[in-house]
Amino acid sequence: MSRYWSDVVNTLTPYLPGEQPLLDKLVKLNTNESPYPPSPRVMEAISAVSADALRLYPDPESVALRQAIAARFGLQAEQVFVGNGSDEVIALAFMALLKHSLPLYFPDVSYSFYPVWSAMFDIAYRTIPLDQDFSIDPAAYPVKNGGIIIPNPNAPTGMLMSLDSIRALLQRSAESVVVIDEAYIDFGGESATQLIDEYDNLLVVQTLSKSRALAGLRVGFAMGSKTLIEALGRVKNSFNSYPLDIVAQRAALASIDDEDYFRNSCERVISTRKILCSAMAELGFDVLPSGANFILASHPQYSARKLFSGLRDQGILVRYFDKPRIDNHLRITIGTDEDNKALLIALRALLGND
Repeated sequence: MSRYWSDVVNTLTPYLPGEQPLLDKLVKLNTNESPYPPSPRVMEAISAVSADALRLYPDPESVALRQAIAARFGLQAEQVFVGNGSDEVIALAFMALLKHSLPLYFPDVSYSFYPVWSAMFDIAYRTIPLDQDFSIDPAAYPVKNGGIIIPNPNAPTGMLMSLDSIRALLQRSAESVVVIDEAYIDFGGESATQLIDEYDNLLVVQTLSKSRALAGLRVGFAMGSKTLIEALGRVKNSFNSYPLDIVAQRAALASIDDEDYFRNSCERVISTRKILCSAMAELGFDVLPSGANFILASHPQYSARKLFSGLRDQGILVRYFDKPRIDNHLRITIGTDEDNKALLIALRALLGND
C-alpha cells in the first residue's frame, strides 16, 4: 500500500487474467483464445496500412466499422458502439448505464471482472445464485434494480440462456438496463441482438477476440438503442476519444467482411468441443453443457486443484478458479485436435488410465 495511491486503489482487488506464459511448447488451454488464425483478409488489411496513415489520427467514431457491424446485424450505425475489446466497452457501460441508487445484479458464478468494475466505479451490487444445475433463472432477479449484467453463454460455466429467458428478464426489468455480454455467443448460441428493436433497455456486447481470433487486436462492440449508444459515446468522448487505432479498425472490418471464414472457424470449434466432451465423459468427468469455446468439468474422485497442477507439470495449461461452487472444476479451452489429444493423454495418466 502506497501513501501516493488514491483511496479507491487501496480498496481494489484487481481482476486476475489467465496466465500468459513465456515458455514455448506449452499446450495453452487456459484463456479461451481461438485455436485457429484469423481470416487471411485480416493480415492483408494490416499489411496494406501505409506509413502515412499511421501518421494521422484514426477516425474517432470508427464509422466504416460501425456501419459494417450494423449491416451484419440488421441495425443502424447509430445503434453500434466500438471500443478496445469488450472489457473496455463494458467498463464504459458500467459508468454510463449501470450506476444508480439501486444495486446492480449479476450471477454469483460469472465473469469475475464485474465485481472489480463495481468497486472501481463505486457501484453497489448484489449477486444472484445460479440454480443447482448452474443455470440462470430470470425470475430470481428483482423487478426493481439498478441494472443487470449477464454473460451469455455464462463464464466460466459455458451454459446458455434461451432468448425466451432473456426476453423474460427484459420484461421484468423494463425500468433498467439489461446488458447481455455475448463474448462466446458465436459457438452455438442465438444472439439477443434480434431483440434490440423490441426492447430499448437492452445492450448487447460482443468481441472479436474469440470467434474471430483477434484477441491480440482488442476490438469489442456494443449494440442497442440509439439512446444507450449515445450514453456510451458521451462517456467515451470524456475518457478516450480515439479508442480504436487505424490498424484495428481496418483489420476488424476485414474480419467482419469474411463471413464464410468466420462461420467455418466456429463450426470447427463446435465439432471439436463435442468430441472433447464425449472423451471427457468417458474418463468419468462431469461436463456442463457448453455453448462456448470452453468447457467446465469436474471429476467426482479427483481434486481439480491437483489435476490442474498435474496438467501444468506436463506442459498443459487450463484454468482453475479457487472460488465457491466451482473450486472442484477445471475450465478448459477448446483447442485444436492435437491440443485436445495431448490433454486427454495427460488426463489419462493423471487418472491412472494410461
